[in-house]
Amino acid sequence: MRYFQKSDVCASVVQGIRKWWSALPPNKKELVKEAARRNKWKIVLGLCSFGIIFITFYFTHLEETPITGRPRLLVFGKEHFAELSQMEYNMWVEECKNKMLPETHTLYQVIEKVVRLLTESNKDVPQIAEFNWTIHVVEDPSINAFVLPNGQIFVFTGLLGAVSDVNQLSFILGHEIAHAVLGHAAEKASLTHFLDFLSVIILTMIWAACPRDSLAILGQWIQSRFQELLFDRPYNRTLEAEADRVGLQLTAKACMDVRASSVFWQQMELFETIQGHPRVPEWLSTHPSHENRIKHLDRLIPEVS
Repeated sequence: MRYFQKSDVCASVVQGIRKWWSALPPNKKELVKEAARRNKWKIVLGLCSFGIIFITFYFTHLEETPITGRPRLLVFGKEHFAELSQMEYNMWVEECKNKMLPETHTLYQVIEKVVRLLTESNKDVPQIAEFNWTIHVVEDPSINAFVLPNGQIFVFTGLLGAVSDVNQLSFILGHEIAHAVLGHAAEKASLTHFLDFLSVIILTMIWAACPRDSLAILGQWIQSRFQELLFDRPYNRTLEAEADRVGLQLTAKACMDVRASSVFWQQMELFETIQGHPRVPEWLSTHPSHENRIKHLDRLIPEVS
């Protein structure tokens, strides 16, 4: 449920209740108030029961993240999320169909070799063996690569110009494979689903408490920004750090030089400085800053070497 859809639902519900209340004659209003006073404990009990159901739902849908063992909320089944992954895959194929490099291309073969090395060296990891890894190399200057939840690997040729050697490429692909292996996409979708439901309750309370619609709109904007800055973005940074950790482990098992991981991010930091790219504070970003990422990787390297 998107932000404006949520706010529209909440606004419609509360405005409907306001209109209904305004249309009631004074004697009916008093009867409603009296009924509410008589049944206040039933109302409190109902709200508490709803809260207990909400909390129970959360804790009964907690699972351990593969490899790391971190507890996380997961409400989507594999079959349901597989359908969503296929839709996303079809979208990317349609968007990039005229820019795909053939399997005979040198760059494709380089990436295929690295992916094969990573997956075969880590085939003892059950989640690695579950996937049918498929490679798509897109001729595009973007410095980007990602792996869809169904094992479809997309690498943009711009990334190959940004890495210095196969060790750096191995770490980047290991990081992206780690996202798929850890099920981060399903986890984020599950949490978004859960928070959307919670947000509807909070936004309804905001609209109900504010006497004017303008104040309610301001209140819901503040609530949205607080959720984004205090929860959504830090949570995404946590997932990125976890993918760095697992990606480093996958790369080390492939007998690649894991020290190249922090060197790559040093290069990216230097490149962005030279290009004059504005530095976004980490707390405003969904990814760790280059500086903190380098420090994190440097702490992890001795553990996997």
